[in-house]
Amino acid sequence: MKAPNFALLLTLLLLPTFAVADTLLANDIRRDIIGRTIYLATPLGGELPLNYHISGQVDGSGEAIGLGKYFKPSDTGKWWIQSDQLCQKFRTWYKGAPMCFELESVGPGKIRWTRDNGETGMARIRE
Repeated sequence: MKAPNFALLLTLLLLPTFAVADTLLANDIRRDIIGRTIYLATPLGGELPLNYHISGQVDGSGEAIGLGKYFKPSDTGKWWIQSDQLCQKFRTWYKGAPMCFELESVGPGKIRWTRDNGETGMARIRE
């Protein structure tokens, strides 16, 4: 019987474990996002809250975590699901332009979003 290749075994054991992202489909979005507050990670290190109401309204209101002293977001709009993407349109943010996002679960309560213009970012879901 041949001895195992310890270098190969050690390499496999030391490789980082990467979480596989699961794309959220329409039913997943309804279950995991709607009726909850999503905190978008900002480039400055804080989080911006977005509340997705069952009624179809979305609002960015409340204190931005880590940025609350400097920034208190406030706008409302509507959300909808189209082709397994979460779409939204605010009254004033982004000049009222509609935008859609592909969402991926990357761990418990964490999602990665990719906007229809290619921008990406991270967010967490408040349970």
